[in-house]
Amino acid sequence: MRALLWGCRIFIFLFLFAFALKNTDPVSVRFFLDTAWQAPLIIIVLAFFAGGAALGVLSLLGTVFGLRREVSRLQREAKTVKQATGSQST
Repeated sequence: MRALLWGCRIFIFLFLFAFALKNTDPVSVRFFLDTAWQAPLIIIVLAFFAGGAALGVLSLLGTVFGLRREVSRLQREAKTVKQATGSQST
């Protein structure tokens, strides 16, 4: 199973590496106010992919912190209930 997983990883890496080698032509991305960024296509694709991944992580931070706050509140409630039932049984 490990060999199959490593085989898939190597295949994906080689596929993406070949894609990067094929897309080295310079392109320009035009922004507002007549500014442009010129770079190889693969660099631009990877930069926008990384930017999208970073924005996705940032958008989930509020949810993650809210859930962590709720878990800690529920753990406190469970601890107080356990202490209350433990003191009544003795």
